[in-house]
Formats: sequence, structure tokens, C-alpha cells
Amino acid sequence: MPQARTAKFRIGEVVRHRLYPFRGVVFDVDPVFNNTEEWWLSIPEDIRPDKNQPFYHLYAENAENEYVAYVSEQNLVPDTSGEPLRHPQVEASFVEDDDGNLVARDQSLN
Repeated sequence: MPQARTAKFRIGEVVRHRLYPFRGVVFDVDPVFNNTEEWWLSIPEDIRPDKNQPFYHLYAENAENEYVAYVSEQNLVPDTSGEPLRHPQVEASFVEDDDGNLVARDQSLN
């Protein structure tokens, strides 16, 4: 069984894709790949990521759309733009703390 690594990004962290023009906020993390084989095989082989790394569920957006993305850790970098996210699930799922960080609403209500 593959050894799970510690996730580099936390829930509520804003990240961007290192190759494609989209960004988003992490709302869940899988320690290793946990999607369908069909999904994984749909990625072109020359850029297909290793399954043995954290994969992140993002409320993502690009210039035209908002959507949910599933991205390997190797393809994410911190987003330091400071630009607000417009994805409708961000406001529904997170609150901003005193330091400007996004915190999951479930955690903030306890």
C-alpha cells in the first residue's frame, strides 16, 4: 500500500494551477488519488500525475466559469494575488478570520 504524504495545502487555502489558468480554494484533501481510473486515464499521459500524492478538491474558477476541480499537489502553487474568489460555494462554505484567512464554516461555528 502506498505511503500517504502530508498535504502541503490546507483546507481554506487559495491556490492556483501551475500550468493552466485557474485558481480556487481547497475544500477537501485526499491523501492519495481517490477518483475513477477513467478520470485518471483521461489526462494526457505526458502530463498525468503520480497517484501517490495528495489530491485536492477545489472550488475553482477561471476567467469564464466557476466549477469544482480535482488537482494533484504537484500541479498546485499558492495563489498570492489577494484577489477575491467569486465561486458561489466559497461564501457558503467559508468565513474569513481576523487575519484574512478562509476558515470552513463548520469549524467556525463550534
